[in-house]
Amino acid sequence: MTKAIYPGSFDPVTLGHLDIIKRSSKVVDELVIGVLVNKNKTPTFTIEERLDMIREVIKGLPNVTVRYFEGMTVDFARKNDANIIIRGLRAVTDFESEMQIAQTNHSIEPEVETMFFTTSLEYAFLSSTIVKEVAFYGGDVSRFVPKNVEEMLKKRYFPNSMQAI
Repeated sequence: MTKAIYPGSFDPVTLGHLDIIKRSSKVVDELVIGVLVNKNKTPTFTIEERLDMIREVIKGLPNVTVRYFEGMTVDFARKNDANIIIRGLRAVTDFESEMQIAQTNHSIEPEVETMFFTTSLEYAFLSSTIVKEVAFYGGDVSRFVPKNVEEMLKKRYFPNSMQAI
């Protein structure tokens, strides 16, 4: 059985993330989305909110689950009996840093491989940071995130308003 993890902060999950989730879930038997708790960052959404948003968007993908983790990605892979780490590449600029991370992970845990998925062209520019910035200024993020995430962004940035994002 091939088991993989797809780690990230997912703050929030975007259609680019969902693209990687759907595509990678087709090439492994089981995919665990690992939502990182990074104590060095202040996320927009709590870990519970991020888990809930992802659970909603992975409905219908029977071989995909979501969990949170702290610490090193290779430790999360070991704890989940995964031998593959899924990583998304948006642009050539991502490759150098992602390659360095993959090589470091492999040197720590040689039994765990990294599998790169290039983001579909329509999402190549997309990041959670960009989504949050557009949402913060009241822009339309419906082309960037699933509907439930769009609603969460609206509640977060405009809690007392009916302003559409």
